[in-house]
Amino acid sequence: MITVIMAEDHQMLIDGVKSFFEYNDEINIIGSVNNGDELVKLVSLKQPKLVITDIRMPIMDGIQATKIIKQKLPHINILAMTMFDQPEAIKQMLDAGATGYILKNSGIKMLSKAIVAVANGQTFFDPNVAFNFMNNYIENQVTIGTSNKIILSNREKEILNLIANGKTSKEISETLFIAKTTVDTHRKNIIRKLDLSSGNELVKYAIDMKYKF
Repeated sequence: MITVIMAEDHQMLIDGVKSFFEYNDEINIIGSVNNGDELVKLVSLKQPKLVITDIRMPIMDGIQATKIIKQKLPHINILAMTMFDQPEAIKQMLDAGATGYILKNSGIKMLSKAIVAVANGQTFFDPNVAFNFMNNYIENQVTIGTSNKIILSNREKEILNLIANGKTSKEISETLFIAKTTVDTHRKNIIRKLDLSSGNELVKYAIDMKYKF
């Protein structure tokens, strides 16, 4: 059973999530609060397996609450659920110790997947978050030793995002409705542009880009 405490300043959202998981055999919402200060106190008391927290909340925001929780109870996994998809907000939450990031408009099924993944020690990023985050990263990255920016096409960025989420070339081709050979060509071009030496390096690079600047 995955025990969860949820922090969100909109009670209606809390009620909706709790209602959905009320009869779930795998996920149990054992507590909820409306601000970061109450979150820290309740987590210390009940020590759930997972915390779901918004970023913007009264008294103490989700970033500060996450920092305190991870310092005191590093074994507790934290999933950010917010409306903010800006790279800086993502980076702050990841630096604080969160290992998952999902947008509130992603739907309850996506939330279920995120809860299970993060509770089991995996990282999970809303696909839209990952794409926007990596777009910003790529656009601001400078090739080592030069003043020329790395230029990737929108399609290459999209493929890089899917690689970061563990997709194979076949799965990417099915997701984007393009031929597998086209995906393989894009992968080779990305490797060349990023000056990488292999497909394995590309995968590592793509995953790192989820949470590094």
